[in-house]
Amino acid sequence: MIIVNTDYISGKELEMLALVKGSTIQSKHIGKDFTQGLKTLVGGELKEYTQMMNEARALATERMVAEAEALGADAVVNVRYASSAVMQGAAEVIAYGTAVKILNK
Repeated sequence: MIIVNTDYISGKELEMLALVKGSTIQSKHIGKDFTQGLKTLVGGELKEYTQMMNEARALATERMVAEAEALGADAVVNVRYASSAVMQGAAEVIAYGTAVKILNK
């Protein structure tokens, strides 16, 4: 599966299939949330949250690709990511793009 953030793939003719997306809501357990809260007092990277968001993006991407594959897509173009806080310590990540079929393989 080809995944790009442009609306084209160089040298390829594309047939648009549908909007596809994948999302997840992630949080850290209370112990990790507490220690990361203390970290905000001294500053620096909140590594537990960085890891959580990386895992969330990977899972959202997997779900988007699965939706595209179910449509028979060869690629997803114009891929974007968005995130939002759902509650303190929990975030939603969504990956979305356009599933396409490559006509001139």
